[in-house]
Amino acid sequence: MLNSKTNRVASGYWLGIFLVLIAVFPLFSPNPYIMTIMAFAGIHILICTGLNLLIGYAGQLSIGHAAFWGLGAYISGVLTAKFGWPPVPAMAASIFGTCLVGLVVGFPTLKLKGHYLAMATLGVGIIIQIFFVQLDDLTGGPQGLVNIPSFSVGPWTINTPLGNHYLIWTFTALGLFGALNLSNSRMGRALKAIKTSEVAAETMGVKTFQYKLAIFVLSTAFAAVAGTLYAHYLNFTAPETFGFHNSVLLLTMVVVGGVGDSWGPVVGALILTFLPEYLRAYEGLEVVLYGVVLVAVMMFMPKGLAPLLKAIPSQLLNLVASGEKTYGAR
Repeated sequence: MLNSKTNRVASGYWLGIFLVLIAVFPLFSPNPYIMTIMAFAGIHILICTGLNLLIGYAGQLSIGHAAFWGLGAYISGVLTAKFGWPPVPAMAASIFGTCLVGLVVGFPTLKLKGHYLAMATLGVGIIIQIFFVQLDDLTGGPQGLVNIPSFSVGPWTINTPLGNHYLIWTFTALGLFGALNLSNSRMGRALKAIKTSEVAAETMGVKTFQYKLAIFVLSTAFAAVAGTLYAHYLNFTAPETFGFHNSVLLLTMVVVGGVGDSWGPVVGALILTFLPEYLRAYEGLEVVLYGVVLVAVMMFMPKGLAPLLKAIPSQLLNLVASGEKTYGAR
């Protein structure tokens, strides 16, 4: 118990430092292009945080999660662009609507296990994307939904790179802190027990299906918030953004960062959001690169990059301490 509490405090400490660095980032990088990439990184981290709770803690694999990201974007986008809703109530409706779909989808699919569950979520993702295309009166069809207003709170409209940076990363920070607290809560421990052995967890009195359904719906809520922020940031959204390719990309981010590690979504999303921007000269090789990175991580770092990066500070401290002892002995 003491060790768990110590790990929680340490994780919160490092997360606080990271978010402070994010807060002062615009002071050192006022380049709008870099700010745009950071905004996308924050959105990806938010989605992957929810996906990591589902996969890393409950052991439930979803490969159609980009569809829930799309639901969040389209519900808020349609309500604001077509019906004149303010963005804040539209975001609330987006979260509610996406969670409702997640509940309807999760109830039958979470009774499946292994690759059957993965295939079911893939099929659901494809169906939802088809709806985005076919409901063209609302969604704009294949051309996408345009004229989505920027996010606003009362009289304040957030339409600058700096404003969007703080808006997106505020929600990302809330998501990260929420996930950190959940992972160390009673629910988090129950989810880890389910991942280890559902039979053993049920023997101990854990209501496995209810917990799996709850975490699935919660992960769709993370995706809905990210989708809302995405739509109001770009003022546009299109169906191809929320297809199979991006579902695999989100899953790759979680795996590369470290499944089940609270820092996994941060590390994986930052790397795989920034890296393609430096490889635009090699257009068409992004998918190959993702495959190479994923295979390399699974072969040589099966726990992901986050545990390796977290070990660096402690290794440096141990190195300094050993140096001081050697110097003192002399």
